[in-house]
Amino acid sequence: MSGFQQTSRRQFLQGVAATGVASLLLPGSQRAFGYQAANDRPVFATIGLRNQGWTITNKSFQFADFAALADVDSNVLGVNVERVEKKQGKKPDAYKDYRKVLDRKDIDAVMIATPDHWHTKIAVEAMYAGKDVYCEKPLTLTIDEGKLIEKVVKETGQVFQVGTMQRTESSQRFLQAIALIRAGRIGTVKKVTCGINGMVASPVIPKTSVPEGLDWDFWLGPAPKVDYRALPKLREGYGGGVPLYSNCHYSFRNWHEYSGGKLTDWGAHHVDIASWALGASDTGPSKVTPLEYSLPVEYKDGHPVVDDQYNAATSFKIRVDMPNDVEMIITSEGDNGILFEGTEGRFFVNRGKIVGKPVEDLKENPLPEGAIEEVYGGKISKNHTANFIEGMNARKQPISDVWSHNRMLEICHLSNIAMRLGRELKWDATKRQIIGDDQANSFLSREDRKGFEINM
Repeated sequence: MSGFQQTSRRQFLQGVAATGVASLLLPGSQRAFGYQAANDRPVFATIGLRNQGWTITNKSFQFADFAALADVDSNVLGVNVERVEKKQGKKPDAYKDYRKVLDRKDIDAVMIATPDHWHTKIAVEAMYAGKDVYCEKPLTLTIDEGKLIEKVVKETGQVFQVGTMQRTESSQRFLQAIALIRAGRIGTVKKVTCGINGMVASPVIPKTSVPEGLDWDFWLGPAPKVDYRALPKLREGYGGGVPLYSNCHYSFRNWHEYSGGKLTDWGAHHVDIASWALGASDTGPSKVTPLEYSLPVEYKDGHPVVDDQYNAATSFKIRVDMPNDVEMIITSEGDNGILFEGTEGRFFVNRGKIVGKPVEDLKENPLPEGAIEEVYGGKISKNHTANFIEGMNARKQPISDVWSHNRMLEICHLSNIAMRLGRELKWDATKRQIIGDDQANSFLSREDRKGFEINM
């Protein structure tokens, strides 16, 4: 993209934000500030490159050019610079400090795939730097972080896609599931069960030396300063090549300091689809009750009493009271996926299948033409990145917007808080606060470590 186009587009967006008319920009409007030719592609940068960072980058080459990459681990950064150069024929610039990416005027959007505790700081600062944002799920570490991101999206007018790609991909099975429910194929929905698997407990993980090439203090960032911990055995398969037990790469998901266990990992996918299907994407639960659960370490006042073992729940069964008297169950048991049950039938859907009598009946009684597109809100994008770029062009929020994501993620965050405190929580979906429980409300936010506060 030429410098003139880049500057013009940013001036335009600043004007939109200043006048508060971002919501008036509709699909099909003039693309004077979009990408007007096949060789006039958006310029991206990825921040956080392990695993999902490479995955979202790799599936975006067909739509965008990557000018820069950033990661606090020089080994991860080096490997991915080579990968990107091989894929696009041009070497991206490499940075340890993501802020150098945000300083660049030639970059239109950033893709964020850092550990969860970094998401909000980078996303907010990126939007204030004039970048559109694609951020991996779960979007936030706390509920109040979600409120802040919503505020900044509205203030800046930037386009923001959350990486809950089941809304676009997975052969449209989840869209079909929602279309079946909207068509009344199981009658009135009474219960939805989200199977999201459990986690294993860890042995005691000792302090050890930080691996060469990793800036451990920068990796911790907003989280409390602690020692690096790891055992020598390496993880195999997806995310492999790093210690199987650690408080860093891949295993960060098992620690509340950096993530939220399976509740915010797989829960961010399946609770999202379930909430969308129930028409609850702009509301929330009334109550969250931990029926059965197991925490791998002792807790006191909602906080783990040891710091050398994983602390996120290993198994759980949680009941969520949803609008219209629908019961949602989030469980570590059973098949990974979503079971919808209604007054006239039931069916199951996950990334690999959609099964049940209502699905079988489609052979004789198909959904109305355009039913799946109606769920999506128009023509279904080629993939989740394509939908993001379409939103960038139209200056319109994409399919996984921050508001619907935060509403469903509140269920996941509340489930974790309920287990940590060992009691049910009543939720005011309008005020977005826990009712009559000051201690529980204290978990809606967290204090950033000094020196890593969000630059507003």
